[in-house]
Amino acid sequence: MTQIITANELKTKGVSILNGDTADGSEIIITVRGKNKYVVLPIEKYNYLRECELETALLETRRDIKEGKFTKESVEKHIKRITRG
Repeated sequence: MTQIITANELKTKGVSILNGDTADGSEIIITVRGKNKYVVLPIEKYNYLRECELETALLETRRDIKEGKFTKESVEKHIKRITRG
């Protein structure tokens, strides 16, 4: 279950407030001035989400290559193309 804490609680209680609350794999939302601002989650969950993100990028890249949506050029031409204003 997602828990919500304030930035002030984090400031006064320190990271120890995070250790117990994330032990079950849940994320914690940190609010600043009443608005959700940050999310803290266990590193294992972060790594899993990052892996999913990278897998999606790989699938999109493979699809683009299959559909011919890519440019083959020298490094010099690439730099020139991406730095044009």
